[in-house]
Amino acid sequence: MPYPALTARGAIFHRLFFVFCASVFLALTGCAAPGDPTPPHPPVPEAVNDLAARQAGDGVVLTFTLPKRTVEKDPLSEPPAIEIFRSFVPAGAAPSAAGMPKTPLYTIPSTLADSYLTDDEVRFTDPIKPEELAKHADEQVVYVVRTRASKKKESANSNAVTVRLYPPAEPIADLRAQISQSAIELSWTPPARTSAGGPLAALAGYRVYRAEVESGTETTAAANPAQAKLQAPLALLGVTPSPSYRDAQFEFGHAYVYSVRSIAQYATDSIESSDSRLEVVTALDTFPPAAPQGLVSVIVAATTQASAHIELSWAISPESDVAGYNIYRTETGSAAPEKLNRELLLTPAFRDMSAQAGRRYSYTVSAVDHAGNESQPSVPVSAVVPENSEKTKP
Repeated sequence: MPYPALTARGAIFHRLFFVFCASVFLALTGCAAPGDPTPPHPPVPEAVNDLAARQAGDGVVLTFTLPKRTVEKDPLSEPPAIEIFRSFVPAGAAPSAAGMPKTPLYTIPSTLADSYLTDDEVRFTDPIKPEELAKHADEQVVYVVRTRASKKKESANSNAVTVRLYPPAEPIADLRAQISQSAIELSWTPPARTSAGGPLAALAGYRVYRAEVESGTETTAAANPAQAKLQAPLALLGVTPSPSYRDAQFEFGHAYVYSVRSIAQYATDSIESSDSRLEVVTALDTFPPAAPQGLVSVIVAATTQASAHIELSWAISPESDVAGYNIYRTETGSAAPEKLNRELLLTPAFRDMSAQAGRRYSYTVSAVDHAGNESQPSVPVSAVVPENSEKTKP
């Protein structure tokens, strides 16, 4: 009886067909068994587009802004690592990333990127040895920067920049400073050669830089100027055509670090040298004010309210840092003058109530500044309280 056999085969066929249809349905509706997750794309920073470069002494200073987003506009969780590439090309060649070496000249890890930031801008100096500068004196140096947020893929190239290299003047080695009452006087010997030892082109002048030393670290700074703790980086103070400079914009009681860079002139280009030997100056006020002028004395007769006495007055000191005055008295026959005031006199006047009748006194006055420096005594004046000075009757 074949029917029953056909019925069994039909049942098997129907079951297989059902399983096939169910598999197709699950696949189409996304309900299939999960497979391996798709790996995420590595973050790729946006390319740097504001790379700039300039020669500064025996080196080239690079500046640019670090990217903060990926090419997909997602924020970067931390500063990316920095890769700096360099090559030399003939003078006049257009800036291009072509011909750059495959290996970066410098790699700055992500953890150190912040240490090169100044005002939210990366500032990196590529030190080039003087002999290498001399070797490439007729060429240009080309720079390109890439950044990297993962080991798998770096950013695209930055804009390429070129710098024409020139031999700078050798650093000034004998910067000197002297303090006067009105200025810190700087002087130095003009350089005669380049940093590589060759003859120097014409000098166009000098740029003077200054920074203030943090209070309390003056002694350490004087012992090791290169390690001085500064309130801010060295900043341009002024320009001078001669090997001297007068800094009148200083304050007594402050310490400063000075550097001078000479400017070598090459046709239309000028190149600054590296920093001179740093000079630390602590501006201590050791300069006394001028002696007061115009001291005069007046004998005041006795009244019912006061005995006869001597009143002294003098011209106000024109110097702005005078804190007050001292008055001194010398009696005829005595060796040393006696200071009559216990505290500094704030006004140019004094009343000597201790003068005794019939005795001759000589008076001088001195000025004292805020640093405690005392002037020379004024021209003396003499006075005598008459012996017959009696109290005026009411």
